[in-house]
Amino acid sequence: MKLKFAIENKNQPDPFIFEDNGKFYLYVTALDGVEAYVSDDLFGTWEYVGIVTDFNNCSEFWAPAVIKIEDTYYMYVACLQDGKRPMHVARATSPLGPFTNEKALYNYFAIDADMIQTDKGLFLFYANARRNERNGLPGTHVFIDRFIDPYTPENDPKEVLVPEFDEEKYTPGCVDGKLWYTLEGPCWFQEGQWQYLMYSAGCYQDDTYHIGYAVAKTTDTDLKNVTFEKVTNNGAFAPLIIKNEFEEGTGHHSIIRYKGEYYAIYHGRDYIASTSTEYEERRTARVCKLTVSDGKITAERFEDHL
Repeated sequence: MKLKFAIENKNQPDPFIFEDNGKFYLYVTALDGVEAYVSDDLFGTWEYVGIVTDFNNCSEFWAPAVIKIEDTYYMYVACLQDGKRPMHVARATSPLGPFTNEKALYNYFAIDADMIQTDKGLFLFYANARRNERNGLPGTHVFIDRFIDPYTPENDPKEVLVPEFDEEKYTPGCVDGKLWYTLEGPCWFQEGQWQYLMYSAGCYQDDTYHIGYAVAKTTDTDLKNVTFEKVTNNGAFAPLIIKNEFEEGTGHHSIIRYKGEYYAIYHGRDYIASTSTEYEERRTARVCKLTVSDGKITAERFEDHL
């Protein structure tokens, strides 16, 4: 189901959901800065706030994530700066910013942050492009790095998830036939004795884009110790969320637990008839209910209701 927005005809790529003091905030990818929306009701009408970042010499802000630590809000977002796309951190005293005092965390391509705080510290899941050391497949993989404080990574990342399936290729329609795989958009949560690490894969520009997940049965809160295993169908490709009869390009999501239920907030595109071969930005934010139990997730998706 698509979320409801007061301003129509705007896009919400890579939506990140955040709840604070009874209000809901949605942060999305945008060209000139991270755009935000606010609502009093997760399933009500979302009001457009505008750009909430104030960075120097940055553009193309991708896949923001926000965490509150004590009384400060920290945003992690990849943006283009001096020809590179490193992950940045910035801070604010309000969930609507302005997020300032930005700092580049790495000197290499790093996108799609998910910052997690446990009793063992801060851990950043993110995607980085490199050749898979396990099977030689080139593409983006999911990593984790411990942080000393919100602005300081240990700079000792551990590879967590790697591409394995043909369906995880960044398809030829996107890269002119070059071989490349995409595993990105990590999203972690814990339920009972199970840890879940969800991810997106394929090509966001077409209908191969999908959401999958990996699991680990452990209560270890030092997340660098955790080994995740992708959930498959007896070793075969088994996406959790992928194109169906009413939407395609489904992926890059965040998770919220609301009134005792889990919901995924993700982007997708309505099916429309088109003869154009050029990519057209039509990603909008959607929601579906997730059932989470004993290491398994199922998604309940409907076009016009939950």
